[in-house]
Amino acid sequence: MKEELKENILEVENLAMVFGGLTALTDTKFQLKKGTIKAIIGPNGAGKTTLYNIITGFLSPTRGNVWFKGQKISNLKPHEIAIRGISRSFQTIELFDNMTVLENVMVGCHSRIKMSFFASGMGFGTVKKKEEQIRSRALDVLKFIGLSDKYNEMADSLPLGEQKYLEIGRALASDPELICLDEPAAGLNETETHIASSLIKAIKEKGVTVLLVEHDMKVVMNISDEILVLNNGQVIAEGSPEEIQNNPSVIKAYLGDVTQHA
Repeated sequence: MKEELKENILEVENLAMVFGGLTALTDTKFQLKKGTIKAIIGPNGAGKTTLYNIITGFLSPTRGNVWFKGQKISNLKPHEIAIRGISRSFQTIELFDNMTVLENVMVGCHSRIKMSFFASGMGFGTVKKKEEQIRSRALDVLKFIGLSDKYNEMADSLPLGEQKYLEIGRALASDPELICLDEPAAGLNETETHIASSLIKAIKEKGVTVLLVEHDMKVVMNISDEILVLNNGQVIAEGSPEEIQNNPSVIKAYLGDVTQHA
């Protein structure tokens, strides 16, 4: 274990990712303090999604390491990382349209439920008890995200905003210590964006650490404790929202005048 990581829930250490002749990340490194919200911003192609995919096990880095709670998780499979306490949402909604709202959240609970193949196959009483626990947990999550009254509706019948909240809820269902949200406000109107922002802040208040990729600078500036700026796979700035707002190169390249209204 790396002793210096005790104050941080996550450390990204000199990550590089090369696809053929294309370099997506170059010596990317940062730390994430437990119980905070850290946003990652940058233009399209900056390496944000590649970074998320490495942290959550969908890609193995060309070099470098990712540490979670002092343990190296680089090159682990997504389900192994999920079991350790990291969950994520996706830039494009990845719900199960043929399932109800409740069933979608119940799917998210299963990564934390341990049960032998033999017991599940034979339908022992333990299975029924576990399913009841999963259902109860899923209903609690739906109440938290404000969709408990729609538990029996089909996921694809929900408006975009509620589908976004539902995907966040499914990620929360595994009871993570760190949740990675990929553009949770994309495509939402002002009211929906406000609800999404409030939900993310409520997640932090529950003690869950948040790593956030988001293009809406008003959201980023209003809810983030720290911001990391990527460009062409490299970190060009890192600091508090105030520090990022006052960084001339960041303002010129990424924020423009938006921060005046944030």
